[in-house]
Amino acid sequence: MFYIPSKVHFIGIAGAGMAGLAGILHQKGYVVSGSDLIANAATQYLVNAGVSFSEGHDVRNLPEDSSNMIVVRSSAVSNSNIEYREALNRGIKCVLRGEMLAALAQLYKQPVAIAGSHGKTTVTALLVHILHEAGLNPGYMIGGKVNDMVFSADAGDSEIFITESDESDGTQVHLQPDILLVTNVEDDHSWTLGGKDVLMRNFAKIAENSRHVIYGSSNTTSTLFKNHSNALCIDYTRKNKLREQFPCWGDFQLANALIALNGALKLGIPEDNIINALRTFPGVARRMSVRYNTDTVVILEDYAHHPTEVQAVLNTIRQQYPDYSLKVLFQPHRYARLEKYLDEFAETLKIADKIIITPVFAAWVEKGSVDSDVLAQKTGFKAVYRENDSDIISEVLLGLGEKKEVIAVLGAGDIEHIIPILIERVKNVKGGYEYGA
Repeated sequence: MFYIPSKVHFIGIAGAGMAGLAGILHQKGYVVSGSDLIANAATQYLVNAGVSFSEGHDVRNLPEDSSNMIVVRSSAVSNSNIEYREALNRGIKCVLRGEMLAALAQLYKQPVAIAGSHGKTTVTALLVHILHEAGLNPGYMIGGKVNDMVFSADAGDSEIFITESDESDGTQVHLQPDILLVTNVEDDHSWTLGGKDVLMRNFAKIAENSRHVIYGSSNTTSTLFKNHSNALCIDYTRKNKLREQFPCWGDFQLANALIALNGALKLGIPEDNIINALRTFPGVARRMSVRYNTDTVVILEDYAHHPTEVQAVLNTIRQQYPDYSLKVLFQPHRYARLEKYLDEFAETLKIADKIIITPVFAAWVEKGSVDSDVLAQKTGFKAVYRENDSDIISEVLLGLGEKKEVIAVLGAGDIEHIIPILIERVKNVKGGYEYGA
């Protein structure tokens, strides 16, 4: 672990994880600056708080005085970035986001990390909410937008720090939590690390670094954590109690709540207080978020981008809306993930009655050997591939109004931009025809 100098510059500061780190360090008195290609709501928040932000990358964005300074780089920032190259030329220490997160976590006496392939953001947000309802004010880093929070990170004023642990770039191995919560483990992101074995070793390593491990039961997690002296597989009998309390929640949401509940118990929160806090949880944006709701049409959005997540969402929709037809608008996230899970995606999407598949959100990768058109063909007659917004929306509107229907917009990329447009168009549909089109 390294000492954090007084000045910290972030390259790629607009990302959720980077912006959160910058905000917390600024709150703790560090001199923080950063740059990114495009400004967004997070950078505006930071600017309002007093952080120096530059739009675009330029060597002049780095503070002139390089003494007592460190540079933090997003994993999305390439080695050829001009600010990064300039920092190296000046001899400034450069670290990845996950390495800085680990150093920040050690400023707290009781760091809590949430790891796993699915559900990290929801569990982190749930745990933070439970602690707030219990009168505590932990530091936290949440990887998504919680519906009642202005910003997804805060320094807090307690000895507890709660953060997500990102397995995608391997930096989770630097974290040394007092408590590690593991939702589940699959081989997602293995292609970015050099294979499944590396990914599994990284999960085992962060567990080894942790004083306590609480995990969701599976063959994989049981094998990974079997030799840890303070590892606890969660008690699934409590899931039935949660189901009684929250009958409308799907299995995946109940599983997330159960992990958060066990984490809160470990932190000393009474179980009745935890259950009461769960009742007021505002939810996380893009997680089963209902964006439009009438007697005949529901539009909801979810961040699901892995076959396990997509299946959980679609099964939950079938459970909650049993009398509705289900139409899915799906944007694959990353070519590597689509290629790896092509068959699983195709089979899972068949749960829906109609599937519209959009171009892949590349996430900094220009192309791949398998694209969305291949997925549509693989899925079968229920699926079509559409490239532009106009054709996508027209396909969604086909037959709308003839029966009750849920439109599920799924993906972790930029597919959310289409939802406001879609809502306005849906409002004009009567009896299967669009008025004023």
